[in-house]
Amino acid sequence: MDFWQRYRAIDARDPRFDGQFFTAVRTTGIYCRPSCPARTPKAENVTFYETSAAAHDAGYRACKRCLPEAVPGTPAWNLRSDVAGRAMRLINDGAISRVGVEGLATRLGYSSRQLNRILSHELGAGPLSLARASRAQTARTLLVSTSMKLSDVAFAAGFNSVRQFNDTINEVFALTPTGLRATAKPLDHQGKPGEATALTLNLPYRKPFDTGIFDFLAARAVPGIELAGGNGSAYSYARTLRLPRGNAAFTVEYDAGARGGALTLAVSSLDLHDLPVLLSRVRRLFDLDADPVAVDEALASDARIGPSVRETPGMRVPGAVDPQELLIRAMIGQQITVAAARTALTQLSGAGTRLPEGHAGHAPGLDRLFPTAGEIARSGRELLRGPQRRIDSVLAAAAAMASGELDFDYGDEPQTLADKLLPLPGVGPWTVGYVAMRVIGDPDVFLANDAAVRNGLKNLEAAEELPADFRNVSPWRSYATMHLWRAAASKRRSVNAPPERSMAMAAARASPHRPRRQRPVGSPA
Repeated sequence: MDFWQRYRAIDARDPRFDGQFFTAVRTTGIYCRPSCPARTPKAENVTFYETSAAAHDAGYRACKRCLPEAVPGTPAWNLRSDVAGRAMRLINDGAISRVGVEGLATRLGYSSRQLNRILSHELGAGPLSLARASRAQTARTLLVSTSMKLSDVAFAAGFNSVRQFNDTINEVFALTPTGLRATAKPLDHQGKPGEATALTLNLPYRKPFDTGIFDFLAARAVPGIELAGGNGSAYSYARTLRLPRGNAAFTVEYDAGARGGALTLAVSSLDLHDLPVLLSRVRRLFDLDADPVAVDEALASDARIGPSVRETPGMRVPGAVDPQELLIRAMIGQQITVAAARTALTQLSGAGTRLPEGHAGHAPGLDRLFPTAGEIARSGRELLRGPQRRIDSVLAAAAAMASGELDFDYGDEPQTLADKLLPLPGVGPWTVGYVAMRVIGDPDVFLANDAAVRNGLKNLEAAEELPADFRNVSPWRSYATMHLWRAAASKRRSVNAPPERSMAMAAARASPHRPRRQRPVGSPA
């Protein structure tokens, strides 16, 4: 977007641009979200910034009226596969706190000096400033959503000291932490950093929001590790998860009947130092930084899926809370149905670590963690059933991840991901595309050879003049894939199931595999 496109967006107070850029006003010294209700400033007094960190570094403070830190993130970090986009995905996942700037730069293949120069040029702020802005946003969320002690908030948000926390909050928000907390009614909280704790937070997102993502996750939920369901206007998804400092259990709930369609995260067990990482991964899992209006506008122009888009606006592409886990799920799901893959994963889950009774507080049915790559490499052969070649491929990938020979994460780009995964036995283009769609959030993956995609196309009106690979809706082909999967599942439900059966059950019966002559084939496991 150029200057005048952004200026028209703030003049219209368009909320879909919130979080995608920030508006700084020289005459007031503050920066706002695009939908700020304040009077539109004169164009000559406005500077637009890609990130709030850039506005901080330029000397601006957050608007107390529109609270620009309380917005969804930008979808640009998934759209961009350059160094800046990859760096932002890793910074949002807490890489600076874990490995520092040097470690982040090494992961991206640059020196820390080069990385600082690249990010300053592209985003207006260096890696430390970007991480600092992320900590300030987490701290604001905790201050207004919980009654945690201020010192606990400081360390949970990633600050190294209470003084650093106080200075940052005052500099960014022009308020003391106590003053910022007074702007909202806190919720209950108990616990201290380093101990298991429970809290509930609101998850901001851009409307509309399609609840089909809960159905997708429910069809693939592994008993003991995940629970998902929904009826009417209420939906939920819960699971256990291994994080850098400890284990966590969380529940995401959506209530369409609540004011504004509330989406909340309830954490029942967590080392608070891991909270920023958990928030980032939950947001990725539910694709909460997406711009559904922009996506739907592009997809609706395609005559094949346009009716589906208009019927179910706001569709999301599910992400992944653990990259290694997602690769194992994808490899096991190849050539078999979703239901069969779920059965195989349930058997494999026996290798996972059992949790102490009562550990998962909010969700008593969760009693274990998904097995690590090392646990799968050691015990998988005894638990997995099926073709020997597939078992060997899964165990080889697990062993490579456990040894560090295979290392991929949210900071990869599509090409580096393909370079790392394709040499593995049992991994082909379908697997790489599926992992790219769910791990790094690539919005432009079209799984053309997927059987469910082909079946979905058969259920839609043909349009011979349109490209078969859907390049006309690029860069949103991952969302087109989701619509085609839903079309295939809906058709199967109407033919094979009574009307009262849920979409999740229909999706579990879908068989999205590729022709056997291709290597290897897969299902959206």
